[in-house]
Order: sequence, then C-alpha cells, then structure tokens
Amino acid sequence: MGAAAEELCDRTATALVRALDEREVSASEVMEAHLARIERVNPHVNAIVTYLPDAAMEAARAADRRRSRGEQAGRLDGLPVAVKDTVLTKGIRTTFGSPVMRDFVPDQDGLVAERHRRAGAIVVGKTNTPEFGAGSQTFNTVFGVTRNPWDLDKTCGGSSGGAAVAVACGMVPLADGSDMGGSLRNPAAFCNVVGLRPSPGRVPWWPSSAPWFTFVVEGPIARTAEDAALLLSVLAGPDDRSPIALDDDPARFAGPLDRDFGGVRVAFSPEFAGLPFDPRVSEVVATARGVLEGLGCVVRDGEPDFSGADEAFKAWRAWFFELAFGPVLDEHREQLKDTVVWEIERGRRLGAAQLGAAERARAELYHRVREYMRDVEFLALPVTQVPPFDVSIENPTEIAGEPMETYIDWMKSCYFVTATGLPAISVPCGFTSDGLPVGLQLVGRHRDDLGVLQLAHAFERATQVGERRPAILGEEPVGARVPGPAA
Repeated sequence: MGAAAEELCDRTATALVRALDEREVSASEVMEAHLARIERVNPHVNAIVTYLPDAAMEAARAADRRRSRGEQAGRLDGLPVAVKDTVLTKGIRTTFGSPVMRDFVPDQDGLVAERHRRAGAIVVGKTNTPEFGAGSQTFNTVFGVTRNPWDLDKTCGGSSGGAAVAVACGMVPLADGSDMGGSLRNPAAFCNVVGLRPSPGRVPWWPSSAPWFTFVVEGPIARTAEDAALLLSVLAGPDDRSPIALDDDPARFAGPLDRDFGGVRVAFSPEFAGLPFDPRVSEVVATARGVLEGLGCVVRDGEPDFSGADEAFKAWRAWFFELAFGPVLDEHREQLKDTVVWEIERGRRLGAAQLGAAERARAELYHRVREYMRDVEFLALPVTQVPPFDVSIENPTEIAGEPMETYIDWMKSCYFVTATGLPAISVPCGFTSDGLPVGLQLVGRHRDDLGVLQLAHAFERATQVGERRPAILGEEPVGARVPGPAA
C-alpha cells in the first residue's frame, strides 16, 4: 500500500467524512486503503473475524455513483466501519463468539447495524468478542484470541476487543461496541483509543430480551472524542422498539465539542472505592490531574460512596445472563465457556429477596452519587485496575496482592460506574514505563453524554497521547491461539 493510501487510514473519521463530502477522495479510494490495511495488519491481531472485502468495495463504488449524481445516503456515506459480532447483521454471519452460533446468519439487522446502513456507512466485517460478551478478554473457540497491537503478547481487553483493535490499527476509522461491565471502556483503555459508554437509552438496544434493562448499552469506539461523537450522532435517537430510548435530537453530537472548562469542578481519584490498583496504572492516571487543572478545571481529591455497586451489578448481571442465555445452556451446555455456564447458573439461584436487596442498593447508590455530583460536574477515575495483561490467561487472579474472587472482579473500576447509570468515557491518558496504554475514565452527570465528550475532547487535545499509533507493521503474524485457564 502506497504512502497516500496509508495516510488515508490514519485520518480521523471526521476528516475522512469531510474529504468525501468535498470530493477530495472517492469512497473507492478510502475503501481500497482500508482493505489493504486490514489484509496487512489483521493477521497480526485477529480483530476482524468475518471479512467482507468484495461487498465492501461494491458498496463503495455505489457510494461514488451516488455522489456523482449529487446524492448522498447519509452522514457517513462511503465510510468503512466494523460491527461487533454480537450485533445482528442481515445476511452476514453473527456468531456471538460462540460455537453454538458458529454458522448463524440473521435475516434482520440489529438497530445499530440499521443505523450504520441508514447513514451510508459500509460494513467491512464483524469484530471479535468473547463468547456472548462474557468477560474482558477477547477470545473464543470459534475465532481464537484478539491481540493487543501495542504488545502482541498482551490482551486487548473486551468484550469489544476486536472493535478497539480494529480502530487502533487504522483498519476502520469507526466501530461500534457494547458495554455492561466495561466492554467499551476497558478495551479502549488497553488500546489507546476512545470508548464511550452512553447513558442507557441513548442508543436504543434492539432486538433485546430485556428491553427495560439499563446495564447493557451500545456505543462508539473511535480514535478521538470528536469521532466518537460523530458516530453517536448516527447511532443515537428515539426508536419505539426500545421503551427506554431517549428522545433528544442526536444531531447535537455532530457539532463542535469545544468548550471553556474554566471553573468546572472535577472530583479526581487515581485509586477509588477501596479497590486495589496496579501501581503502574495509578502512576499514569495521577498525571491527569495537572492536565485537567491546565484546562481550567477546579480539581479536588474525592469520590462518591460506591457502596452497593458490587452487589447490585453482580446480581443483575447474573439475572440477565439467565434470561438471555438460559435456553442455550439447557441445549448446549457442553459447548459453552465455563464462565458463561457459571453466570447463568448463578442467575438461576437468585431469589426475590436477593434481587430486591440488589435493587435497593442500586437506588441508594444512584441517589448518593446524584447528590455528590451537585457539587462536581465530572468524576475523573482510572478505567482499569491493571494494564494489559498476558494474553495466555483468561483474567487476573490478583491485583496488588489482593485475590480476585471471580472472573470479573478485576473490572470493578468500570462496573461500579455502570451501576450508577451515568455516562462515562475512556480517553487515552498515557503509557506505563513498559509501553502499555492506560486510560482515564471521565464520568458525567445524569444523561450528560455531551459534557463527557467535550471534556474528553479537551483532555486529548491537551495531552495528544491518543495520536500515538502502535508499531506492528512488518511483523510476522503470530496466529490466534485460545488462552488456557488463569495461572
């Protein structure tokens, strides 16, 4: 691939949309560049697992024909995107990372795929995910493991790991993902990109077996906050198939994100909620305080009381897994990952008293945090408790000498925020001394997704950390091996 084509892959989505609109480049040129990048880089990292080059090129040529007639399908017309393999895509294999679904080809699109297509975006393929999105290490027995482009021996996180890697490597400028316990934020932090967990209902979730459920959301992964806002402007908006869908006009996310942060109060904590943190993470996150102050923010040490978050999250997560995947367990137990089986069975043991206690805890948590954030507009916290870990293990079993009781306990720094229902974003913060990315988690007030994007935009412009790119080109592919149990 020539230098000009390489440069197209390194442009932001916003810049590519502008270039397409101004006829500086054609959709075919943009697509050819990105397909060449995929074919060069994907064998190293295994991020895109169902690949559609011929269909993508034909769609790009169709976009060019539309533009030649002065027509345009939508805001992203001709732009390459990748869709997480948990999103239904009509006529395109959708496996959920499970051998049970290995050959499943849906006859309908999920809402996210619908909105990509409506905006004119072109799906180049599906991105890898752990089985049924369970856990934050992207591997499965269908496609293998997805590797971190900053260190191929490390995990990229998950469950939207393939999406984060594809964006970090310039294989696509935008990708979607989903987040229950950190699945947009965690891989973004591990891959030095931006992952936004929107407010529940901001991006309607359909089809869903739990349409009133607020723990699972879908949202964007991008290389900049501006690009994440661009994709959010396409994915967001009301839909009566989701009873919690928000009615706000999504076009407001497509405007400039510039804002004066002078005097804006931010609560800052490089370690919070009494959780253990790898000191390498805390050291990098601590540098964010000076950056926020440099933006004019009034930064104070502190955090809300997150009591009850663990109880609420784990109970409702188990309830959801039983609801969504219980029938799969009944028919295909022997094919399921052990942690998926464990999660479903835990859901089946829940009683009304346990769910009642979990919901009381969640209600109390929401109101405590709401009251706390009357005095501060944002929280600034670590995204993860550890840097990217060895890809050969499923999950960390201890952090700073503290044992982890379950496969998700190392993700509490993300899922405690999930339990509050507040919008949160992972923005690149810095690198450990051994070159591994660390993210900063910015949390906003109730439904203030725009404010979160604005602060992330200001932060990334001040640090320019997100402009660093992984140097993996030219290496021999290492294959995609499924990791074994944690040591």
